[in-house]
Amino acid sequence: SQSFIGVNYGLLADNLPPPSETAKLLQSTSIQKVRLYNADPSIIKSLAGTGIGIVIGVANGDLPSMASDFNVASQWINSNVLPFYPASNIILINVGNEVLLSNDLNLVNQLLPAMQNVQKALEAVSLGGKIKVSTVHAMTVLGNSEPPSAGSFSPSYQAGLKGILQFLSDTGSPFAINPYPFFAYQSDPRPETLAFCLFQPNPGRVDSNTGIKYMNMFDAQVDAVHSALKSMGFEKVEVLVAETGWPSTGDSYEVGPSVENAKAYNGNLIAHLRSMVGTPLMPGKSIDTYIFALFDENLKPGPSLERSFGLFKPDLSMAYDIGLTKTTSSQTSQSPQLGKATSMGWCVPKEDATQEQLQDSLDWVCGQGIDCGPIMPGGVCFEPNNLVSHTAYAMNLYFQKSPEDPTDCDFSKTARITSENPSYNSCVYPRAGDGTINGETNKYVTSDKSTEKNGSKCSCFLSLPLFIIFISFFL
Repeated sequence: SQSFIGVNYGLLADNLPPPSETAKLLQSTSIQKVRLYNADPSIIKSLAGTGIGIVIGVANGDLPSMASDFNVASQWINSNVLPFYPASNIILINVGNEVLLSNDLNLVNQLLPAMQNVQKALEAVSLGGKIKVSTVHAMTVLGNSEPPSAGSFSPSYQAGLKGILQFLSDTGSPFAINPYPFFAYQSDPRPETLAFCLFQPNPGRVDSNTGIKYMNMFDAQVDAVHSALKSMGFEKVEVLVAETGWPSTGDSYEVGPSVENAKAYNGNLIAHLRSMVGTPLMPGKSIDTYIFALFDENLKPGPSLERSFGLFKPDLSMAYDIGLTKTTSSQTSQSPQLGKATSMGWCVPKEDATQEQLQDSLDWVCGQGIDCGPIMPGGVCFEPNNLVSHTAYAMNLYFQKSPEDPTDCDFSKTARITSENPSYNSCVYPRAGDGTINGETNKYVTSDKSTEKNGSKCSCFLSLPLFIIFISFFL
């Protein structure tokens, strides 16, 4: 199941395909949830019988009347939910979108009463609990987000948020947030920040309070939200990522938009979610995440990047491939981890790679859903227990997912492709297209532990989430 992968379906465009065609497109992908910003009946109806979870929204402009009159909320449910449910799998209603960001005090004060009336209207038709009620927040609700363990809500929002958080806790509803590493990179456009935001090999950033090393901005932002919830006494409220994405084009003065970066962010995000590693503060569980967006919206106002977040084009073709297309069971059984057959070889570290570079690459690969079990204690490739050997195995396994792309064996210029088989004894370094590989020991797997003696962090290379998973496996 990949129910944690969702997508935002915006309608500010004049060239979108019919909802019926979009429904077929969604069914051909591993996307299991769709978030709408309104309650468009044609789209809700088109998704009937698909099993796809549907999030619908109450417009900000409807909050005043809905907050002051229960009958308005009841009529809204009667018009936008009852005609379609349960054939259309409506799972969540977002009452308002980034209302706190509006700084309209009157509107902010009406948010909670509107949410409460929608909840009562659902309960009146026996749908309380079956369909959750929440609202979506911008990351600006945080007054502090760095380090992640010190995340807290802005003092100006805390009073208003307390009632909303109590409502979410009482109803078992999620706290919906819009984290965008893209905007974090725009405010700090250094190469190492870009790699950190794109889930690419990077030195990582250590939380000074906990000592946890974060390897990507997404986890850092989500954990900052979790810490903020904890600081208010609502640690058990679930975090839901209502929006996140990366633009494929932008104006010339804008830093970061490109097809390459968008593909890297969204593709690596999906791989990270599929790994089920979670975040350092919420390990072992993928967060429900809605990628922005299904299509480009050519009528959206603002800079050109606002119209360039689409994963698909209006003709239903992919804007870029991030691995969302479903594969048949026969295809999966033939090559569950590997890409196309190739004679390109194996990916291994360069001889001049430093210990820190090796450790960073190892931490990053094992956080991408790659099976690092063979190099864990007791695994067939754990011995020899040194950093070079472990990193070589991990690098190659990552590379073999798509060996037709040499850039996957780069690791910040610290890796290279070799025709020399690194396999040894019962430790097999896979190569796409191969059957059983009978290899022999070579220079990438030495029997000595000089690396470890020289201060390698090899014995503790596991990131916190992986360590917890590993211990849980034995328990």
